Amino acid sequence: MGIEISNKTDYSCDESRFTSLATFTMEKMQVNPESDLSITLCDEKEMADLHLEWMDIPGPTDVLSFPMDEIRPGQKEIGILGDIVLCPAYAERENLSGGQSFEAELDLLTVHGILHLLGYDHATTEDEKVMFLLQDQCLSEWRESR
Repeated sequence: MGIEISNKTDYSCDESRFTSLATFTMEKMQVNPESDLSITLCDEKEMADLHLEWMDIPGPTDVLSFPMDEIRPGQKEIGILGDIVLCPAYAERENLSGGQSFEAELDLLTVHGILHLLGYDHATTEDEKVMFLLQDQCLSEWRESR
């Protein structure tokens, strides 16, 4: 599995943590281990530009997902899962009242982004329940395995 991490920010982030969590989540979702994933950390300006260009929503957000080969859980084909773009500055600011650590917030956003790449969404209440339950399971099982 090729997981590429690119940090274009001043934030110090543990790349091995991202790789471990992404690998765990992809394995749990039965993605072919030879599939590729890219995780990029960017500043708020770049995130705002991407958010406007791809979602037609002004301003930054915490995570965006860009699927490539439309890989779904359990699919055996090798492919490019896609790109996750995280904005640590936005995530840190938005999480001030969230009660979890900055590192835990980035963990959550990473799993959230991977699930979006795999076709999960939270547009409806039912979809949200499914996606957020799976997100919580991935995070708790990964933390227990460390």
